[in-house]
Amino acid sequence: MAFTTSFLHPTGFQSRWRHWWASGKLSQYLLLLASVAGVTGLLASRALVALCPIVGVLAAATNPQIRRTLPQWIRLQSVWAPALLYAVLLVSCLYTDDWPVWRHEVYRQLPWLAVPFTFAVAAPLSERQRCAVGSLYVVGTALVGMATLGVYFLDAAAANVAFGLGQSLPSVTGIFHIHFGLMLALAAFLGLLLRRNSYTPPPVRWALVVSVILAVLTLHLLAYRTGLLAFYVMLVVEAVRLLLRRRVLGGVALLCALSVVPWLAYQTLEPVQQRMHATIWDVQQFQQEHDINQYSLSRRFAAWKTAVIVAQQHPWLGVGPADAYQAMMRQYEWQSFGLEPENRVMVHNQYLHQLVAAGVVGLSLWLLVLFGPLMKPALRQNAYVYRFLLIQATAMLVDSLLQLQIGFNLFVFFYGFLVVANERRAACTSVGKPSVCPTV
Repeated sequence: MAFTTSFLHPTGFQSRWRHWWASGKLSQYLLLLASVAGVTGLLASRALVALCPIVGVLAAATNPQIRRTLPQWIRLQSVWAPALLYAVLLVSCLYTDDWPVWRHEVYRQLPWLAVPFTFAVAAPLSERQRCAVGSLYVVGTALVGMATLGVYFLDAAAANVAFGLGQSLPSVTGIFHIHFGLMLALAAFLGLLLRRNSYTPPPVRWALVVSVILAVLTLHLLAYRTGLLAFYVMLVVEAVRLLLRRRVLGGVALLCALSVVPWLAYQTLEPVQQRMHATIWDVQQFQQEHDINQYSLSRRFAAWKTAVIVAQQHPWLGVGPADAYQAMMRQYEWQSFGLEPENRVMVHNQYLHQLVAAGVVGLSLWLLVLFGPLMKPALRQNAYVYRFLLIQATAMLVDSLLQLQIGFNLFVFFYGFLVVANERRAACTSVGKPSVCPTV
């Protein structure tokens, strides 16, 4: 009773609150709340994703060492590179024609500024907290995958026929199949890393093992092409890394597995067979100049050709991020590839999309955002960072992931959580300022 009375007393409450703020705990726990909201929002709730940057900025604002972290924030490449990309959007107001879309994009892409600011300025998460957030993502993604598999098995025969027609099954929470496949691939690799983390409790390690198995199984049973592409390309990268580090036995074993596992999946899993047959047939329709209105890959090939023509007409600054869609549709009027208006798709390649929208300048900045961190040894050697970036880079070859909000949120959140936070750690360690380094 005495403790309760003391805590509720205005002076006692203010003293404890001030101590919580001065120790950095308030900022740290707000950042943890923002991270949990971000992960949960990616899996189930768009409202929580919108809340994440707001709470994150509040976490940064309540850091008692904000005067010391602000100069470091400005110097981080993973902060100013996305800021320059956002600046290109702002400058495009000088030549944009679609003002409503431009205003919407200015608002939609604000996380380019808010999320890196949050992870660069707020009191950093401890290793245990970071491990918990990562485990939440891996286990949560696996659970959504398991629930989606349940929907698949309710009528597997019909689903397999749909796969043969080029259709895909979204997650039970409504995540678009392309992005969900990418999330599963990312969860598989993050789960393997977190399992070896010394801060992961034994029960969570077992949960991560099960989650990785579920994620890989879901990828194959639901035959998510983009996710499978990213997954197997990353495995090839890992095999090459093992060979370069003279771990020959491990590298050769992984390469052998990569030559056998896809073949086994094709021989034993009907969804993989259906997807493979549909993919080959799809490509043939474009090669033979048949009607491609109902074929996903063929329409992407048409979009890529259209995007190249548009980019050649506006090489340096592009047509403007807000005008990319209209520019593509106008070019389709000149060369439609036999596509009906409702089947004329956007670029489906993030690099080409940047070239169309912002020209060589925008594409260069985008490559700096995506591959710039790998130029720094501390980040290039960080398994979490390089795996995230290479998985994203691979998937972006076949889709404009940032154009849908789920893909944008996924990239920006993990860019802040993994890339910005680890660059901050490396920077403050190199200058010997443990007071602003992540705590353990």
